Amino acid sequence: MNTPGPDLDLVPKPSAVRVKGGVLRLSGPPAAESGPFAAECGVFEEQIRGCFHGGVLSPQGTNAEGGARLRCVHDGALAEEAYRLNIEDGLVTVAASSGSGAYHGLQTLRQLILSGEEKRLRSGGDVAEIPRAEIEDAPRFPWRGFMLDCSRHFFSAAFIRKIIDALSLHHINRFHWHLTDDQGWRFPVPGYPLLAETGSRRKDLRSGRSEGGFYTVQEIRDIVRFASLRHVEIVPEADLPGHTLSVLASYPALGCTGGPYEVEDRFGIFEDVLCAGNDGIFDFAAAVFGALADLFPSRRVHIGGDEVLFNRWEACPKCRKRLAETGLSSPRELQSWITSRLAAMLAERGKIPIGWDEILEDSPRFPLPEEAVIMSWRGREGGLEAARRGRRVIMSPNTEGCYLDYKHSEDPGEPGQLGISSLKAIYGMNPAGGMDGKEADLILGGQGNLWTELVYAGRIAEYMIFPRISALAEALWNPGGPAGFEDFTRRLSAHRARLDALDLLYYRGT
Repeated sequence: MNTPGPDLDLVPKPSAVRVKGGVLRLSGPPAAESGPFAAECGVFEEQIRGCFHGGVLSPQGTNAEGGARLRCVHDGALAEEAYRLNIEDGLVTVAASSGSGAYHGLQTLRQLILSGEEKRLRSGGDVAEIPRAEIEDAPRFPWRGFMLDCSRHFFSAAFIRKIIDALSLHHINRFHWHLTDDQGWRFPVPGYPLLAETGSRRKDLRSGRSEGGFYTVQEIRDIVRFASLRHVEIVPEADLPGHTLSVLASYPALGCTGGPYEVEDRFGIFEDVLCAGNDGIFDFAAAVFGALADLFPSRRVHIGGDEVLFNRWEACPKCRKRLAETGLSSPRELQSWITSRLAAMLAERGKIPIGWDEILEDSPRFPLPEEAVIMSWRGREGGLEAARRGRRVIMSPNTEGCYLDYKHSEDPGEPGQLGISSLKAIYGMNPAGGMDGKEADLILGGQGNLWTELVYAGRIAEYMIFPRISALAEALWNPGGPAGFEDFTRRLSAHRARLDALDLLYYRGT
């Protein structure tokens, strides 16, 4: 098969494309026939209905306006997320072995329809045209992720749904939801009502007014269902035992000093953390994990574990007593003890822990549980070390473009902080780079992260996310690796019209 020509301009670039010549003309959405993958077809119809003006679906399964049919078929020979998309005169066929594969195929079709409609509007024509082609496609990595920090700034449920839908257009299949930090707690926990009443609000750095919020149980369930229909798994994060001033402001007895504490209105790393000598922190963690298990069907829960300072544990009599009881030699090692307890509690609930690469700094007395997954953020070294130890890894290095709170470029007018994450850098990120076959097999994939210390509005978040997540999506998807940055930027020129169609603000440079 041939590689995609300039008339397709898909992102991420498919594995193989055969352009047949000619076009399929549409004045309305193609009508889905009855068959497998009805839920995926239903979402697709909702997504593209707004692309057409007056196009209607007939109950007989033919489209009087567009004259095209959509047929989804099961093909057990295809891999889990693979698909085959065939566009002919009057008929579009998507073949897959699973709902996720069918959905990816429909999203590729959605991209083509968005481009066809954009060209129609620009030319003033009567119908949208998409090329007659056959596409075969499958992903390189199973974990293609994006993290949004909703603790530093709170984003509405509607905005979360908008971002998840846009991610799914790019075959991103994991939404890592950072729900707790020093600056805010964002979900309710039975038995701990002050987390929502007190821990969810803080002073706004700009206005001095109280700001924040939390997601209700119903909002979370609705978002989880919305994401599930788009084959995006939501992985929640409750950061423990550090980054917990929102917890301590709500329940001061869980800290070493007893307070007083406040939900932080500054950004940084703070010495007040959960008290390692207080058994109550595990009662608290049990309630948190129980709430997460009830709200999120994902088998994975992110427990954070990053940037824990040990000053309080060194001075705390209860923590020094805990050191003696556990036979550990330094307060630093207490984090390994806590992590092992948290992992065991998650295992009881059928969950697998993910942690930032600091949890690799474990104690021989309380080694990291075998099932724990390492998310490498401080460059690649944490992931490389984890793979050498035989552990599964998600690469998210801040040194290779994956931190989307960094500036797009050196332009002083660009928003962002701490460094530069250029489009080219994130496009070149290779999760398994520098590893042998055995170690490379342990790499689940990669992820882009948006921390929101300076991102106080959804439009700013969009600008920081796109199109860098488009570049990362291609780096993680194509089995042969990225096609080349020049080829990507050529296709991105057309892809930006799709981002426009989704009402997304985005960076326009390269």
